[in-house]
Amino acid sequence: MDRNETVLHPGDNTPPRTLTVLIAVPTLESGASDLNALTLTQYLASHGHHPIVVSQGGRLVPEIVAAGGEFIEMDVASRNPYRMLRCMRRLSLLIANRQCDVVHALGRAPGWSAYLAARAQRRPFVTTWFKGFREQNRLKRFYNSVMVRGDRIIAASDDLADLIRDRYPAARGRVATLPLGFDATTFDPDRVTAERIARIRHAFGAGPDTRIILAPGRMVRRKGHHHIVQAAAWMKAAGMKNFLIAFTGEDQGRTHFTGQLWDLVLSTGTTDVVRFAGLSDDLPAALAVSAAAVFASTQPEGALRTILAAQAMGVPVAASDLAAGSSLMLSPPAVGEDRMTGLRFPSGDIEAMATALTRLLNLSEPERQAMGARGRAWVSDLQEPAAVAEQTLRLYMELTQARAP
Repeated sequence: MDRNETVLHPGDNTPPRTLTVLIAVPTLESGASDLNALTLTQYLASHGHHPIVVSQGGRLVPEIVAAGGEFIEMDVASRNPYRMLRCMRRLSLLIANRQCDVVHALGRAPGWSAYLAARAQRRPFVTTWFKGFREQNRLKRFYNSVMVRGDRIIAASDDLADLIRDRYPAARGRVATLPLGFDATTFDPDRVTAERIARIRHAFGAGPDTRIILAPGRMVRRKGHHHIVQAAAWMKAAGMKNFLIAFTGEDQGRTHFTGQLWDLVLSTGTTDVVRFAGLSDDLPAALAVSAAAVFASTQPEGALRTILAAQAMGVPVAASDLAAGSSLMLSPPAVGEDRMTGLRFPSGDIEAMATALTRLLNLSEPERQAMGARGRAWVSDLQEPAAVAEQTLRLYMELTQARAP
């Protein structure tokens, strides 16, 4: 097909031309940006477009390739200025040689290399925010600013879009909200067998009567694992028995923080109620065995798929006000208790977190089932990932048409 053919807005009768889209993502493991790169690749390739995924790599690479995407390994996750400059030069050549129509960055480190390369080749540049970033000093604010240098800035939730507009008023007109897509069929409690549940209980070292609180998420400080340990100590001191908190995230080499967590567990006397279970290869079963799930983020997350996954599995959720906005869960005072799917607490408030978890553990079985059913119904009404990918493709088309001579 002629690459100079005009791309039309959705709704026009003439079919749009094929697009070549370069997607730059730090890793291809299990994070929101990683899974978004996979979803975009699957949708673009299945609709006749050519996605090129540039990343440090990870466990999702085979799925990227199987979906019809092209994978190019590059150290775009590095924040070393020299390596970032080398990546920029490689990306610039790649954009020119493959005649990429759009460059889409799903993170700050790859964002800088991709941004400079896109500008050098005069290509549209798009960014997607999946979380808020700390801006504790000018250098950090400058580093984060690449995420608002796009011709379009995609926010994964309304709360995150508001945060971007508040921090960067000049970018207001370029911000688009595309809520995080979620496929609830992957997380169906009826599909989890007793054998899978037994395997998870054994892996967690949980007895038959132990109530499990699942704490998913990478082992990084901003996820608030240290606050969860302190909440566990508070619950023990308050007389709560027969519970266990399971950390099921990977540390991705951040062994210093994991070591600090171990020290905290030892000093708080919570070795009997805290488990470092590692990344689970069966999240649906890990959720199915859980009485509650906790998310204690200490900075704005924007969109956490695991919060949606927990509700899809009918698991009551306790989340900090920075982990979950109104687009991710239903909680008082935004809704009445007869509609809530979980409880929200102020980030960093250990007692409030412990109180919320205690309340969830003390729910009667009918109350737990009713809350779980509301959570599953809530998540089932969300858009599927393919629908969000379709909207992203429309955004690409609008940008390429605007740039057409």
